Order: sequence, then C-alpha cells, then structure tokens
Amino acid sequence: WMSTISPKFSACACFSLTLFILGDAAAALIGKSLGRISIGKKTVEGAVGCFIVSFLFAYFAFPQLPNFLEKWGGEMSFFQACVVGLSISLLELFPAKIGRFKLNDNLYVPVLVTYIAFFIC
Repeated sequence: WMSTISPKFSACACFSLTLFILGDAAAALIGKSLGRISIGKKTVEGAVGCFIVSFLFAYFAFPQLPNFLEKWGGEMSFFQACVVGLSISLLELFPAKIGRFKLNDNLYVPVLVTYIAFFIC
C-alpha cells in the first residue's frame, strides 16, 4: 500500500512531522524558560520560538536534503516556509477541542500541516 502514496505527499508528511517535533521542542524549552505571556497552558514566547525553529529548518535545512526538492515539486519559497511555520506554531499554541475533550496536538498537528504543505507546494 505504501507504493500508492505519492512521493510529494510522503515528502510533505516527513517535512511536517520533523518540523513539528523540532518546533514543539523549541516551544517547550523557550516557553518554560522565557515564557511570560500565557494563553492557557502555552506561552506566546514558546509559540514564537516554535515558529522561528520551524521556519529556519523549512527554509534553510530541508532544501539541502538530497532529493527533497524533487519530491516537494520545486523550490521552497519564503512564503511556503512561513505558512508551514506559522501553521505549526498556531496549531500548537491553540489546542483543538471536541466538546469537553482536548485533542493531543502530537496527533493532529502533523496531519493537518502535512495537508497544508501538500496544497501549498
């Protein structure tokens, strides 16, 4: 079944998951050490750190990976890196809820960002 997944979609999934892991770690470290402005249990400073790390890796590191740009479908634009970084940081900052239940951002953020990345590239 894996052969039916397009190379572009698999590149977007790897891209999104990696950026989320790095951005989420940055948000936690920065938010706990420098966080002053809280939104629920998260901090604005952590979200900014998440955005910066996600953007920098998206714009500077991922295009250097062998074959990534081929599977991505072209160059990584400044706009695309901003949209992906902003999507990750905002989805991480504002947790999704269904009724009284708060969803785990580790599950839904990479999935949503994969689709966002897929449609903007």
